[in-house]
Parts: sequence; C-alpha cells; structure tokens
Amino acid sequence: MAVYRISELRGLSEAELEKKLEELNLALLEGGPENPKKNREIRKAIARILTLKNEKKKT
Repeated sequence: MAVYRISELRGLSEAELEKKLEELNLALLEGGPENPKKNREIRKAIARILTLKNEKKKT
C-alpha cells in the first residue's frame, strides 16, 4: 500500500479518487496489515481523499 501525497491525488479524476477510497476502506475492513503504522497511513490517506473530495465539491 503506497502512501498517497496530496499533490498526487489532486491530479486524479473524481472516479479515480472513488476507486482509491474504496480500495483503502476495503484494506481496513479486511483487518488491515500486521503493522499498526500501516493502519495509520491508510486512515490518513482516506482523510486526504475525503478532504480533496470536499474541496472539489465546494468549488
């Protein structure tokens, strides 16, 4: 699971953001990785994607 940077996410379309969001949520629901740090990274990536979606919605 890669760490998504906000600059990388800004270049994606709405559909691509949705797909990445689904993948990350699924990764958390499946129990997540063994390493607790990865869980934190996944949650942060989800928050970044949701923030971008809200920014795009407001503009």
